Amino acid sequence: MKKYLNKNYALLGRTPPKNDRLTKAVRSLFFNPIGHYILFGVLCWVVAYLATNKIIPDIIPYSLQSSLAISFSFAIASIGFCLLMGYSGLASLGTGGFIGIGSYAVHYVMNEAELSLPIAILVALVVAAIIGVVVGFISLRIEGIYLVILTLGLSEILRNVYMVVEDKIKVKNFELFGTLIKKQHSLYIVATLLVIVMIITHNIINSPTGRAMLAMKNSTAAAQAMGISLIKYRLLAFVICTMYAALAGVMIMITIRSIQASNASGYYALITSLNILAAVIIGGFKSIWGAVFGAFVMYGMQTAILQDIDFFAENPEFITFISGALVIIVVMFFPGGLAQLLLELKAKLKVLFKKIKEGIYGKDLG
Repeated sequence: MKKYLNKNYALLGRTPPKNDRLTKAVRSLFFNPIGHYILFGVLCWVVAYLATNKIIPDIIPYSLQSSLAISFSFAIASIGFCLLMGYSGLASLGTGGFIGIGSYAVHYVMNEAELSLPIAILVALVVAAIIGVVVGFISLRIEGIYLVILTLGLSEILRNVYMVVEDKIKVKNFELFGTLIKKQHSLYIVATLLVIVMIITHNIINSPTGRAMLAMKNSTAAAQAMGISLIKYRLLAFVICTMYAALAGVMIMITIRSIQASNASGYYALITSLNILAAVIIGGFKSIWGAVFGAFVMYGMQTAILQDIDFFAENPEFITFISGALVIIVVMFFPGGLAQLLLELKAKLKVLFKKIKEGIYGKDLG
């Protein structure tokens, strides 16, 4: 076949195209969604390097890496919530309590058992999966607002358990494969894990599992008629959501090293679950990028951008007004979140460019 094509190119007086594997790899990197995630991770590493080494402090300050590390940690939990609510149609306000699973697993495994960070992450994932299975079974009997209330109660139960067991937890040193992880290096770890989570979630969404979850969200009766097992996919959705939240808890612990459970505005409180919900609403229930952007709006925009503005520096609580206004605007005008807004703008720009092209060259009659 290749010889035949080369012969035809020779008859036409043209050279056959080169089979350049490097060019194909570069094109797949830039035009493939997974390639976009990898490029995002590389960009985060570059920002982390520039910030920690204070190479251009006026443009990329040292504090930026901690702000991004915190917001990207919550982005992991937001992606899990996006999969739970946006694709499975299941509501939850237990994210704050689930995040604590990861933090406390790291504390006890590394401080008390004196084991390594990978083992702590594995323990956190196992415990989170067990709790996810329990909540998933409960969701078979309870739906809607009642499920929201139940997960909220479970989150508060977990928070009170944390307060009774050990209110304040702290981990001084983190080591990964013999390398000491300092606080200023946390963005490298968080960004890498975030990219892995984004790739895994993208594959789930575009697999038969994702389509089954979406069918379950649209109509449980129709999903059952098509042979989709509700118990299987509800359990799976809750397990993934709680595991992602536990991973977020591990990353938060790596970033800030100390957390107090009794703090009413802390990471295990109701406000965290509400902020994760707001982040997904702002970004879009069905968008991985939207979940990341929404988490940045809720947790990173104040410290990364707004703190350099005098008004916001003097009134840090004003970010709550901005986030609340964004939620209201998005719910009223863009139910699909800012991801929907970007898609609509992209479609309108395509139409505009097409009209400009037709105005210059005329309509394509072929």
